[in-house]
Amino acid sequence: MNNTYDVICIGGGPAGLTAAYYLAKGGKKVLVLEKDPIYLGGISKTVCKDGYRFDMGGHRFFSKSKEIVDFWKEILNDDLLIRQRRSRIYYNKKFFPYPLNIPATLKNLGFLESCRCGLSFIKSKLVPFKNPNNFEEWVINNFGSRLFKIFFKTYTEKVWGMNCSDISVDWAQQRIKGLSLYGAFINGMKSLLKIKNSNTPKTLIEEFYYPRKGPGMFWETLAEKSQKLGCTTTLDSTVNSLEYDETNERWDLTCVSDGNKISHYKSTHIISTTSIKELTSLLKKIEIETLQLGQKLKYRDFLIVAIVVEDVSAIEDNWIYIHDPDVLVGRIQNYKAWSPEMVPNPSETCYGLEYFCHQNDSLWNQSDEELIELAKDELLKIGLVKFEQIKNGYVVRQEKAYPVYDQTYKKTVDEIKTRLNSEAPNLHLVGRNGMHKYNNQDHSMMTAILTAKNILANKNLFDIWLVNQDAEYHESGASGERYVPSSK
Repeated sequence: MNNTYDVICIGGGPAGLTAAYYLAKGGKKVLVLEKDPIYLGGISKTVCKDGYRFDMGGHRFFSKSKEIVDFWKEILNDDLLIRQRRSRIYYNKKFFPYPLNIPATLKNLGFLESCRCGLSFIKSKLVPFKNPNNFEEWVINNFGSRLFKIFFKTYTEKVWGMNCSDISVDWAQQRIKGLSLYGAFINGMKSLLKIKNSNTPKTLIEEFYYPRKGPGMFWETLAEKSQKLGCTTTLDSTVNSLEYDETNERWDLTCVSDGNKISHYKSTHIISTTSIKELTSLLKKIEIETLQLGQKLKYRDFLIVAIVVEDVSAIEDNWIYIHDPDVLVGRIQNYKAWSPEMVPNPSETCYGLEYFCHQNDSLWNQSDEELIELAKDELLKIGLVKFEQIKNGYVVRQEKAYPVYDQTYKKTVDEIKTRLNSEAPNLHLVGRNGMHKYNNQDHSMMTAILTAKNILANKNLFDIWLVNQDAEYHESGASGERYVPSSK
């Protein structure tokens, strides 16, 4: 058996599978190693239990890159549904449209609170933080302290498990820079007055693509098409060592599969989508300082409690952000609103309650039964269902769902990049955890495509670290409006 490859991809998520497909199309011999024993897709996988399908977070297929949109259509074509975006914020026992519609928001807040928000916004413009250096200061500068507390603070701190003042300003600049209170007000008034602009393109705010059986359908189909091109994809394969052979200019990789089977592989290139923290612990012959830097990086985990209910007066939202501090749930998905095929019975719907946590904290360690009871209680408290509608529930845990943007992460990642460039030749970091960068799905795929192009050309044509570095809000702009997001 020949265990030598041109490229080995560690991780069968969006970045790893996309890189493998492009490289296989280019004639390279590729191996993908995925540690999950059942599912491809990483944190974009679709878990299926008793016919119910659970998207791990709600993955919209939207991109401003024409190449990515064309790629999705190439793989799934008619299996891509066009979905209308419907989402709201739950706060103070009321539902607010999201993206924020200012007239509706002011109505829900009431006259006095609206005045306080307005005065707070004016104050933020008259006396702003100079050179804001954290998430809290940036948001207050742009929205005022009262709107920050209502629409940013609680949810953000649920997600990250840390104070907003400890979150890097990069988070705000990457995710919400393009949001404008003035723009939201104008758009809200146009909607209220039913003023339409025929030249306004459809955006993520209005519609997006979604595979009819969830994102997992895309990754499974992509893997099948890659296999026809000669790519090998294996599940239940956990890498436990990586060592660069300077004499032969290739990588020696060891992995464990099927419980205790040891396999050895050789490859010219390694594409890593695993977390930088884990990667640095796998590498042999690297400086101890590089390993120590990798261990500094932090991650946020989460779990989903899926509750099956009778489809009586079901909400139309794809998802709802829960800003209320009286419940632990951070966001609620409505899987049937993503696709009818996410539930096996048309008389039922399924809500996915997302809880953000750390591995081995009290929430993570609760039994499935305890978590299902918690989710039922919180659904009833929010008022989305009645007790007699609730049927059964499931729990899915997901490690390292979010790379944490604390105040030191950027300096740490930059130093690791510099060190690995000299210590680990032909090692390519791609994807969300691979780059410790909160990329959207399409951004992760683009880093993989550009890396594949660099490998096929045998030179660095593109700097993948520029992908999603324009600090432009992802939800502004037309679908497929650009060909390549960023390049050298």
